[in-house]
Amino acid sequence: MTTETKVLTTHVPLNLAEKVEAMAARLERSRGWVVKQALAAWVDQEEERHRLTLEALDDVRAGRVIDHQAVLAWADSLGSDKPLPPPGE
Repeated sequence: MTTETKVLTTHVPLNLAEKVEAMAARLERSRGWVVKQALAAWVDQEEERHRLTLEALDDVRAGRVIDHQAVLAWADSLGSDKPLPPPGE
């Protein structure tokens, strides 16, 4: 099974290119393989960040929020003899 591909070109700082080359050599893989792995991981991370942001905005619109002062009071109490329960519980 062959996957269609597209060539992307970019300029990267020399020190980053050298790190990619060193990693490729250490892993006995091509530079292209290393770059594809890194790019795929970054895209997955950004997609998850976007999904979580949309989820958080839905919570805000629905009023599912915790007052900032309540969070600060809880955080300040953590080092005390009587820590407060986490806000929202």
